[in-house]
Amino acid sequence: MANSTRDDDYNYMKIVDAMASINQRVNLIGIVAEASLPKHSNGTDYFCSVKLIDESRTGPGIAVTFFAETMEKLPRIESIGDIIILTRVTMKAHCSDVYATYLKKYSSFALFEGKHSSRNVVPYQASPNFRAREQDKPFVAKLRESMKIEADLNNLSPLKEMKEGEHINLLCKVLHLCEVTKDDWMLFVWDGTDTPPASIEAKLENEMEDPLPLQLEASPLSRDTLCTFPPVGTVLRMVTDRGNKKLGINFLKPNKWVKVVQVKCEVHAGLWRAVLMPSSMVYYLPNNDLILERERSYNERVTSKFKRMPLSCFPGPSPITDTDYPDVPFVTLMNVLTHPEVTFKFNCVVRVVAAFPWRVEDFCNPQGIYRVRLTLEDPTARIYAFLYAEDGVQFFGSRNTVELMRKMKELLGMTEGDGCQKVISRNPPWIQCCLKSYYIDKANIWGSRNYRIFATTFVG
Repeated sequence: MANSTRDDDYNYMKIVDAMASINQRVNLIGIVAEASLPKHSNGTDYFCSVKLIDESRTGPGIAVTFFAETMEKLPRIESIGDIIILTRVTMKAHCSDVYATYLKKYSSFALFEGKHSSRNVVPYQASPNFRAREQDKPFVAKLRESMKIEADLNNLSPLKEMKEGEHINLLCKVLHLCEVTKDDWMLFVWDGTDTPPASIEAKLENEMEDPLPLQLEASPLSRDTLCTFPPVGTVLRMVTDRGNKKLGINFLKPNKWVKVVQVKCEVHAGLWRAVLMPSSMVYYLPNNDLILERERSYNERVTSKFKRMPLSCFPGPSPITDTDYPDVPFVTLMNVLTHPEVTFKFNCVVRVVAAFPWRVEDFCNPQGIYRVRLTLEDPTARIYAFLYAEDGVQFFGSRNTVELMRKMKELLGMTEGDGCQKVISRNPPWIQCCLKSYYIDKANIWGSRNYRIFATTFVG
């Protein structure tokens, strides 16, 4: 092989030379610039794609397609910027595209930690037929010192620009993943911005038997898991389309930034989700200026006195409510859920998306005591919060049912002519309210934790 990186008895080809060796088997070593998740092929195999660069081709690099009998036998890239050695891959061309194909019968690979590794030159994953050699070490060491990754960051949208029904590309951080049913996984991703407020379409009278869900997953996440989430910015649920169940999202690693290509934006029960379609691809990304910008913006929000408000409610919430503590900094509902003390008081900006009971005539018990459950949401979470006794008196003021109905319609984003017994599209306003957390079982203080609205008055 001509123009190899070393003499001909041990030759790794430069990518630029390998691309001229169509239909030949070559050995390559380079930096992983992109890596897709494994997917099921049209046949019995699984496949994934890795974009490889070296000093001869630092920009577009070259795509390497891997095939294997199981997902576990495919390369599992830990980080973009890691180093991969490939032996006996076949160079192919289709139209103007040149790529390499890894054939399970002949080829082998080994993966090494990249630039910031303190580990010796030992692969963290290798195919069973890979033979480690002393000659590999200088190549790996040289690439660790010399290469810088330039990721393709064009046409990426933040979560705040999601629009229902559209297909978009996202730059986001994987926070968590869980198996919701057998072989059906859900991703929890975040980019520091807020999804826009979605319209609520539900019958208010159904709130008892078919309440708006507090989350898209069947069971709420544990408090320990929620405590690992950032307190500001939407944690978006990402699911797979029915025709895309074989996408190996369970191989993704938490706390990694990824580029997600062609996901569909959907709203379910007023909650945003992204759907991975058969055409979707997920790629790990190295740290880059756009990621650093997102993290800087998040740090500014989380340290600001008032920027924890939802992005869509600036310069401030609706004036229809007032509180006894207007100067207390706002926190998000994620702050409320993850606060280290079981009992505490908070100042929040939220939307009231549902109420139970739905008839204002039933807001008080026979003794005249208010007992109303409101469903509150902000970009980070949904919770139930109760208006009880004297807190309800302060909030509503008049007990006149006509006046109560007017206030509830305004809170819920309804017009005067909207009825409660039909499906309507509502867009509730952002309001300010004070919340306090409490428990009802001393033997299980966290499991019995609830929330009440207090020190808040409807003034609209």
